[in-house]
Amino acid sequence: MNILLTVLIVILVIALIALVALYFFGRKLESKQLEQKDALEAAKQTISILVIDKKRVKIKDSGLPDIVYQQTPWYLRRAKVPIVKAKIGPKIQVLMAEDKAFEQLPVKTEAKVVVSGIYISEVKSARGGLLTPPAKKKGLLSRFKK
Repeated sequence: MNILLTVLIVILVIALIALVALYFFGRKLESKQLEQKDALEAAKQTISILVIDKKRVKIKDSGLPDIVYQQTPWYLRRAKVPIVKAKIGPKIQVLMAEDKAFEQLPVKTEAKVVVSGIYISEVKSARGGLLTPPAKKKGLLSRFKK
């Protein structure tokens, strides 16, 4: 019985240390996220673009500059990201979009978007109207809740 009690105490202490470490790590990441969000807000501008193509591809295959791939954390390098190929003035550029903005952007139309660097954060308007994402299907339990 005494051995079982000491094993439980050791496990509780390790779990407590892990929770405290996760708490401080989370606060550190949260402060970094706020700094990045403030930087995006400071650099945002509304521009008019002509959307040529949009798709979800891996960062390496997207056509973004190599520095973007190098600065991406290792655990996100294989993830597919929303990429928009657009004509901004006389140049064709590859932009990364927020998920909500990516769903609303119509292809082969002109749109006014809020851009911060190479990141589309919001869609203001589009010629011919914005796309509305399809309504989510109701789950099995929500159908029976009536």
